[in-house]
Amino acid sequence: MFSGWTERTVETKHGAVVLRERGEHVVLNRHGAGAAPLPPHRINFRANIAALARLGFEDVVSFNSVGSLRAALAPGTFVSSADYVALQQGPATYFDDELKGGAPGIANNLVPRIVAALAPEFCIATGLTYVQMRGPRFETKAEVRVIRHWGDVVGMTLAHEADLCTELGLRYNSFGIVDNYANGLEGEAIDFVRFKDHVKGNQERVNRFIARLLETLS
Repeated sequence: MFSGWTERTVETKHGAVVLRERGEHVVLNRHGAGAAPLPPHRINFRANIAALARLGFEDVVSFNSVGSLRAALAPGTFVSSADYVALQQGPATYFDDELKGGAPGIANNLVPRIVAALAPEFCIATGLTYVQMRGPRFETKAEVRVIRHWGDVVGMTLAHEADLCTELGLRYNSFGIVDNYANGLEGEAIDFVRFKDHVKGNQERVNRFIARLLETLS
C-alpha cells in the first residue's frame, strides 16, 4: 500500500526513525521498518513521536491492534478509544529529569469527521477505554478478569504514544481493530499463532479501512 511513498529517515536525539511520505502525509510503522518487527516493549516511542513533531505535524492518526475485553466487541470490530489506563508500567516521557508533563488524554479531534466519512462501509465503536499492558506476552486469564473492570479493549502501545503526543502538543486520534478476544474471554485461549491468524484474517478489511482513511484525510 505504501510502496510508492518516498522513504525518509528522520534523526532525533532519541534515535533515527524511518518513515514514508507522500505530499503532506507520512506513515510511520511503530514496530519499525525492518524485516523483523520490534515487539511492543522494544519500540522507541520517544523517537517516533519526536520525528513527527520535528516534521511539523500537529495531528496524528494511530491504528492499533487490540484485544477485546467485551463480548459485544467481537474480532473484526473497528474501534476508537477516548481514554486509557496504563498502570502496569511507567509511561514513556520526555521529562525524565523534571517534574513536568501534560495532562494526559486523547484529542480525537479528527475522529468525528473520519467516522462520518467512512460510514456506512465501516461502523466504528467509539468512546472506548484502552487498557495498556506491558507485553510482549499476552495477559494471563486472571489479569484479564481484573482489567475487564478497567476498560473495553487491551493493547501494548497506545498510552505511550498518547502521553508523548500530549507532551509535544500533537493531537492524537485513536483507531484500531479487534484482532482477538482477550485471553480466556468467550472461551478463547490466545497465543501468538492464533493472534497472527486473526491478524491475517482481518488484513484485507484493514487495508480497505486505511485506504478510505487516506482518501478522507486528503
